[in-house]
Amino acid sequence: MRRAGLRGLAALPRRTRTTDSRHTYPIAPNRLARNFLTQRAGQVWLADLTYIPTGEGWLYLAAVLDLHTRKIVGWSMRETLHTEIALEALTMAIKRQPPSPGLIHHSDRGIQYAAEAYRRVLAGFGITPSMSRKGDCLDNAPMESFFHTLKTERVHHRIYATRADARRDLFQYIEGFYNSRRLHPALGYLSPAHAERLAA
Repeated sequence: MRRAGLRGLAALPRRTRTTDSRHTYPIAPNRLARNFLTQRAGQVWLADLTYIPTGEGWLYLAAVLDLHTRKIVGWSMRETLHTEIALEALTMAIKRQPPSPGLIHHSDRGIQYAAEAYRRVLAGFGITPSMSRKGDCLDNAPMESFFHTLKTERVHHRIYATRADARRDLFQYIEGFYNSRRLHPALGYLSPAHAERLAA
């Protein structure tokens, strides 16, 4: 890389928090316990939220990742961090990849994931909830890694004048590049789409 005049992209420091765990909703046990090895697709889903700066203010992104294929199976973008954004991402994941028996859904302790409406959908589809320990982002490391990759490779190199601009660009990155073509070291340098085909 040095001989070719190339250097790695660096991430910018975080500026805001998306997790509000100061609520009275039930907290699920950490069933995942940092075991990030899976045998098949549809065994573990990871979920989280992040923020994207635009000229109109924050745009929030919720995503659901299949741990086996590293594919983003569900996502949603909104101007607010209400439970609806997480529910929309979960609903997309359920429609795209109908849950298998024993599916574990792992997230942080944020109010979006602990809310009654979210827990009701999980229970309705037989999905078992799991939550990270308080303030421990490493308990959801592969999901954090996706957001880091998204920001390092895309967001930090763009200036979004509007939320609509950000939505279009993030859609293109997730569906047009990350899921379909980006080579992933945890998959032996296959794309999530390739890994999904092999898993099938």
